[in-house]
Amino acid sequence: MARLTRDGFVKLMIKHNLDALVTPYLGPYGISVTSVLAIGGFPGISVPAGYDSKGVPFGICFGGLKGSEPKLIEISYGFEQATKIRKSPSFKP
Repeated sequence: MARLTRDGFVKLMIKHNLDALVTPYLGPYGISVTSVLAIGGFPGISVPAGYDSKGVPFGICFGGLKGSEPKLIEISYGFEQATKIRKSPSFKP
């Protein structure tokens, strides 16, 4: 895992001078990069990104290198402010 992390994610982020890896977040039962981030000990943050045709929300995940939490918070906050996609729950039966 250490070799894959060093030669994969870390190398990609450094080589291309990236602030974050951006992927869809499909919740705890969907395929997501959040598991890979967690296994490698990397930070990630998921925020609302939209709703499907049935009104079910889905998110977007921003992941980064160790120590990049402030940058990830800044990026995710900027995304939320730019899209204003989140709706308050209605609690209708």
